[in-house]
Amino acid sequence: MASVGLLYVGAVLFVNAVMILGRVDPRSAGVLNLFVGAMQVVFPTILLVQAGTDTAAISFAAGIYLFGFTYLYVGIGNLAGLDSTGVGWFSLFVSFSAIVFSAVNFFDVKDYPFGVIWLSWSFLWFLFFLLLGLKRAELNDYTGWVTLANALGTTTLPAFLLLTDNYSSAGKYAVIWAVCTVVIVVGLWPLTRRGHTAGGAPAEPATGP
Repeated sequence: MASVGLLYVGAVLFVNAVMILGRVDPRSAGVLNLFVGAMQVVFPTILLVQAGTDTAAISFAAGIYLFGFTYLYVGIGNLAGLDSTGVGWFSLFVSFSAIVFSAVNFFDVKDYPFGVIWLSWSFLWFLFFLLLGLKRAELNDYTGWVTLANALGTTTLPAFLLLTDNYSSAGKYAVIWAVCTVVIVVGLWPLTRRGHTAGGAPAEPATGP
């Protein structure tokens, strides 16, 4: 169930990345956000019903809700033409929460690659906070490309590894994931900033992550 949800999170992040980069209309992207957001609320609810007193299962479900509510918030906001400030500030809450879930994966679950992945999500949602909550429009392109990298590297790839039973929680893979993440995040910064000289920032930020 988790791998299927992760795959479609990759899909919605891909569409949202392209939306941030100005290639997809926000209202059009809003429909997929509603679909995936609903799925990311239904799945953890099923898990909670089945979890009983299993704190690990409850914690896992709580993490999924963070993203389900994000996509529902974006979908409704885009379709209704609402201001994105609320999504931005909610993203700050998600960013800090993701750090806690990263620690849970590192020290409790012992799933080291997902410890790194949660940190990647924390950074991405912090960018959403800066872009949407604080209206830092100069970060638009950088946020869009980091979103695209996350769509492929932190959701779609691990989803397919899980679906094909090729995923490993070993620490050596976490190191590889961390190195690749740092290289991409740092490398995208100068590449996306070339066009943003003085007065060159876009007038308005994107409408959702």
